[in-house]
This record gives sequence, structure tokens and C-alpha cells, in this order.
Amino acid sequence: MRLPLAQARHHSATLRMPSIAPESAAVCSIKMENEDRTLVKSQDSEEKSVGRTTLLDSGEDFEMLEEVDDGVDDDLPPLDDVGGGKKESHQASKECTEPDRSPPQEEWLDVLGNEQLRKKVLEAGSGPDSKPRRGQNVTIILKTTLTDGTTVEDECNISFTLGDGDVIQALDLTVQLMEMGEKALIEAGAKYAYGALGSSSTPVVPPNADLTLEVHLLSAVDAPDLELLPPSERISLASKKRERGNFHYQRGDYAFAVNSYGIALQITEASSKVDISPQEEEELLDVKLKCLNNMAASQLKLEHYEAALRSCVSVLAYQPDNIKALFRQGKVLALQGEYADAIKSLKRALKSDPSNKTIHAELSKLVKKHSEQKGAEQAMYKKMLGNPPDISTVQKTQAKSSWSISWKWLFGATAVAIGGVALSVVIAARN
Repeated sequence: MRLPLAQARHHSATLRMPSIAPESAAVCSIKMENEDRTLVKSQDSEEKSVGRTTLLDSGEDFEMLEEVDDGVDDDLPPLDDVGGGKKESHQASKECTEPDRSPPQEEWLDVLGNEQLRKKVLEAGSGPDSKPRRGQNVTIILKTTLTDGTTVEDECNISFTLGDGDVIQALDLTVQLMEMGEKALIEAGAKYAYGALGSSSTPVVPPNADLTLEVHLLSAVDAPDLELLPPSERISLASKKRERGNFHYQRGDYAFAVNSYGIALQITEASSKVDISPQEEEELLDVKLKCLNNMAASQLKLEHYEAALRSCVSVLAYQPDNIKALFRQGKVLALQGEYADAIKSLKRALKSDPSNKTIHAELSKLVKKHSEQKGAEQAMYKKMLGNPPDISTVQKTQAKSSWSISWKWLFGATAVAIGGVALSVVIAARN
């Protein structure tokens, strides 16, 4: 049974280039976008399930993952035939209405020009105009194998938002080059798959493993209008993006983590045209504050201190006594050399949690550094002023000088008096 093929509306601006073949134009656009990326490490198609732990008590500067569903859509019907290959027909009129199916392309497309990500068409799709756009929700059938032929993920349906970092980078970069209904073979280097860490959850992938992906693009639809999205769905969608950010953070992909948290924040901050209950508003705010706190942690790792400070300030605007925001704000200020303000921030955090050992340790360290900073400043001022004598030394010298002058006057007066008496005695004797 043939299922209808979804047709995309137009090329996105990033995939439209004059005088260049459509697929080559898309490749050029992707190359330019990827030059701005600071990290090209691995991603996962599923989030790990980790128990929540307390950030500060554990000594970790991050909020851990909550247990979530794996996000795989197993309810999609299997597609036995999605317009693949030419079909024999005895009716000329039917042949005219059939989409033009070119024979499989044997050439490999070097997507990024570094031989680390290559794509080959196994079965042509519905034409260049059917390619999905960034931001659309796409559904694919994916089979993943190692280079030795070992299957690690077999014929699973995956739905994700194209370009949001919800899947490994190899899929994000190549699916947007595919036509609707196309089947393609992707060869991905480890850094565009699961990187040096590999994956311990499904799919289980060894560290530094190159992968071969067999991808069948089933559909692409526009993302839902956030203004019309029911509050419960907005909360769920924002939470999934936040959890994906947590996944990136734990793997050390801090730039990707910031991107995922940013998308989650856009979802929580979007205006709504549907009624929302106070409880749902509270849940959205909770997701928002978690994203801001975790974004601050990622920005700290990237040494983007001003951005991290803004994230902390945003949290404190809603919750002035938020311990995590106060703690991270103190760390940012300390890294900027603002020890006095950093100490104030940590003291506020300690007031909310007096028994927290992590805050105590950080505060003690900052007090010591602040004392050293003041000593260095005093030494610098003395050097600038030509090493003036210490005030106490000057006062002692002045007191000693005054005492010396007083004794000199006393001895002088005594000598004059004795001399006068002696002179009087001599004169009296002569007379």
C-alpha cells in the first residue's frame, strides 16, 4: 500500500544559491553554518535517565537529568513502499503521472569537504523542492551499523526537529539534503556521531566509532504554532529540549547545551492564545528557571561570563533567594575580579542554606583572595607614591624628635644656670 508523500513548500533561504545545483547549494550553506560552531562533538538520539541530585551538596555545578521517555515514535505505520524505484505500468497515462525516479546515484557527496561525513542516494525521492527545511519536524526510518557491519540500531522510526540538535550531528546535517521519500546511505565519522565518549544507552556505540546510517525520509511538517499549543504540550516540549541540553552538558558539548536551553526558553516565553491555569504557569516558570540556571552553568564552562551573569540575574528577578543562581553569580563575579560583590552574593546564598559545605568552601576561598587583593592594592599605591613611610612610623619619629628637643632645651638651660652661678662665685671672690 502506497502512503502519500508530504511535500515541503519551498527551499529555505539557507538552501537556495543561484547558478548552483540545489544539493550543492545546500551543502555550501551547511558548510558555512558549521564553520561558526565551536564544537562538533557527539550527540545522542535518546536522553539518559539519571536520578536528580542536589547541585551544591554534590559539589557539581549543574542540575542533573530527570528520568524521561526515550522519545521514539513506535506508533507510526510501517511503509512497505514510499515511492521507491520505478514501477512497471501498461498504461501510458499512468506513466505520465508517476514522479520521475532517476536511477540510484553511485557517487558519494562529501557533505563538509573533510571526508568525515558522506552521503549517497540509494533511492531517489520526490525532487529537490521536497527537501525539508530547518525547524520542521521530520520522521525517518533509521538503521545504524558499525563499520564492521555490527547493527546497533535497526529499523527504528525517529521524529525530531531538524536543526535543533535533537539527534546526532550527522543526521541533522544530512537529512536536510534529502528529498521526500529518499533513501540514503550516510557514512559518519565519530565526531559527527557519538564521539570519544560513545553511547552506553540505546543505541550502544563504542567510543570513537565511525557509523554507517541507512536513512529513509518519511515526512516533514511545520512545527506547531506555540501560541496555539495547549499549555501541557508546551511544558512537555520545553522539558524535552531542556533534557536534551542536559545530555549535551554531561558530554561536555556546552555550546550545544546552550542552544538546547535557548530553544526551551523560547518555548516557555512564547505568548499564548489559549487559556492557561495558574498551576500550568507555575510549571512553565519552573522549566524556565531550570533552563536559565543550567544555561548559566554552560556559559561558565565556555567562559562567557557576561552571558552567564545575565542568566543568573534573570533567575534572581523571579526568585531573589535562588541558591543556585546566587552561587553561580558569586562564581562569575569572582572570576571577573569583583570579590566584594561575589562575597555578598555567596553570603546571601549561605543565608538560605547555612549548612551547605560547598558554599562555605567557596566563600572562604573568596575571602582569602579578597584579602590578598587588598594587600596587593596597598602595595601598589605605596609604589606609586614613592614608598612613603608608614603613618605609625612617622608618628613615632615625631614623638622621639619632640622628646629629644625637650631634653636638649633642659640640658641647655641647666648649663646656663650652673654657668651663671659659677660666674657669680668667681666675681664675689675677687671682690
